[in-house]
Amino acid sequence: MTDIEIGQVGWGDLRASLAAGWRDFRAAPLYGLLFSGVYVAGGWLILWAMTAKGQLWWTLPASAGFPILGPFIACGFYEISRRLEQAEPLTWRGVAGVIFRQKDRQIPSIAAVIVVFFLFWNFLAHMIFALFLGTMSMTNISSSLEVFTTVQGMTMLAVGSGVGAVFATLLYALTVVSLPLLLDREVDFVTAMLTSFALVQANPLVMLVWGGLIAISLFAAMLPWFLGLFVVLPVLGHATWHLYRRALV
Repeated sequence: MTDIEIGQVGWGDLRASLAAGWRDFRAAPLYGLLFSGVYVAGGWLILWAMTAKGQLWWTLPASAGFPILGPFIACGFYEISRRLEQAEPLTWRGVAGVIFRQKDRQIPSIAAVIVVFFLFWNFLAHMIFALFLGTMSMTNISSSLEVFTTVQGMTMLAVGSGVGAVFATLLYALTVVSLPLLLDREVDFVTAMLTSFALVQANPLVMLVWGGLIAISLFAAMLPWFLGLFVVLPVLGHATWHLYRRALV
């Protein structure tokens, strides 16, 4: 990390990054709508599996696809912002080519780390569930929701939420700027993740607020049948690129 200087990030940087993200989305909306459509379609698939078919087991493999595809789709947003920033031609072939080339670089390693986090958290969540509710009788989760209003159920939700928050915060700290860094510079994924973590350590309050803003925005965007993701995802993706450019020299 010797050639990467970690700067100070202030509230003005967050506002400027969001404004730049909105500007980039307006400059190239079709790209953002296409890349976001992958997530919206995945959300519809999971919702359909849970409601129409009642097959909860579908959610695990469907959800596992997001950590794998996510970094590559994010690179699409970053590449668009990079090209707009450098006044380079913006073409489907050019952007898709950059995304495709990431398979031979460091992005797959980041995706593997995210998948490991996802699988370990899924395993830990099952362990927490079994620890608190394993001895209680229920038909299934969807038809026995009252079990969560018991003391054991509420304790399980509290512990699970706390542990999940720790996992989410750690993963966020390791990846918040590591992905745009890997797209922009020739560094290994370990260096990128350590740099990202160091940035959060150097600017804890501002970066945690940024993470909270991302989480709240994505949650709100998913409420109307995931349709809000068509706008929120590209704006946040472009904004992350601009925050990276402001944070690292």
